Amino acid sequence: MSSSTAIPGVEHRDPQYFGYYAMLQHQQNMLQDNVRTSTYRSAILLNAPKSFQSKTVMDVGAGSGILSYFAVQAGADKVYAVEASGMAKKMQKLVKAAGENGKNQFLKDKIEVINAKIEDPDLPIPKVDTIVSEPIGVLLFHERMLESYIYARDHYLKPGGALYPSHGGIYLAPFTDATLWSETMAKARFWDQPSFYGVDLSALYKDARDEMFGMPVVGHFDPRSLITTPTFLDRYDVNFSTITTKEMQDITIPFKWTANYTGLMHGVAGWFDLTFAPPPYDQPNPEAAGTTIEMSTGPAADRTHWQQVRFLFKEPLAVNATQVIEGWMRCIVNDMRSYTIYVEVTLDSTQLSDPAKMDKEQFLIANHPLRRRGVWELHEQTYNYSFNPGYMPEHQPEYSCLYQTEEQIDAATKNSSADTKSFDAMYSYDEFVN
Repeated sequence: MSSSTAIPGVEHRDPQYFGYYAMLQHQQNMLQDNVRTSTYRSAILLNAPKSFQSKTVMDVGAGSGILSYFAVQAGADKVYAVEASGMAKKMQKLVKAAGENGKNQFLKDKIEVINAKIEDPDLPIPKVDTIVSEPIGVLLFHERMLESYIYARDHYLKPGGALYPSHGGIYLAPFTDATLWSETMAKARFWDQPSFYGVDLSALYKDARDEMFGMPVVGHFDPRSLITTPTFLDRYDVNFSTITTKEMQDITIPFKWTANYTGLMHGVAGWFDLTFAPPPYDQPNPEAAGTTIEMSTGPAADRTHWQQVRFLFKEPLAVNATQVIEGWMRCIVNDMRSYTIYVEVTLDSTQLSDPAKMDKEQFLIANHPLRRRGVWELHEQTYNYSFNPGYMPEHQPEYSCLYQTEEQIDAATKNSSADTKSFDAMYSYDEFVN
């Protein structure tokens, strides 16, 4: 696929997109995400002296205006709250009432609501010291609001200005989930019927499989279903202070994992984290820095409204413990305010193709016994809420059909015995019960 292909616009999706965010119930859903809201507030207030006190601030995609209100709490002189949806009128109503009957006295004359897209020309906004925004979607970049964040940075941020958040990181990992795979297959099997009220539906069975397995599954999942858990070193870093719009429109994320277990790999899971750090970003100076705040949306972290996303293969891949899994995910923008996702994984490095030379038409045709490929439209999401982290009984890998090598079992047993001996040496029975 040529990188010179015209980049799809999103204008035809804007009425639906902005109509969604004009509704108070959707803003409430985000506000009630305690991890999201409290993290942003901590990042803003803890960096007030460096980035907010007596500063001019812009809030891009302000929504309910909560980040603008936090910026004023942190001492901002002036906040330009830019919001394209009808939520701007509701925000204006709250701001206009500031000071009446003692309500929100701290907001009075501090916020100017701009009901426009940040890309609109000739907005009445000067260069600002700090930009705050929550431009994040599923897998970090769904909804393509990050492009607006970058546009605001390039057109309105003073040199050396602050960005909150400053970085994002994407994590990918192989997972197993026979139940999810079987449920997805069962949906497709409906169309594999030779006589549904006397009608043969089977001509649509392949289309059904393509559709069901082409829908990214959004929802929280059990972190114990991961065949290997990525570390910070596996993180694909997105530096919001330097990344360009063009780079955001065609992203390739390479990965290389070593399987911790033997089992069936049903697909690739993904999530992200955010970093809120004060400038300077080009040459970090710890002595001049403020407070860095981090937030994760991973399966082992506290729940957020973003959840995680999983991409199911039509055909699982059998993997042995200690085996190396290589591959890549290429994410290309589409005109649905989202991305088309291409994934390739292989157990044979000689079969790993070059994502830059990927041919969209041939991508799913050329296959190999030790390689799996898939294509998903990130906006065509389905949801799975079967995992309840409040109920996590004692668990062994084999309960998830993941199997350890003899060496791993022996090592775990040896460590367990050593821990027990160490505990026994420290405490007698009488000391423990008393």
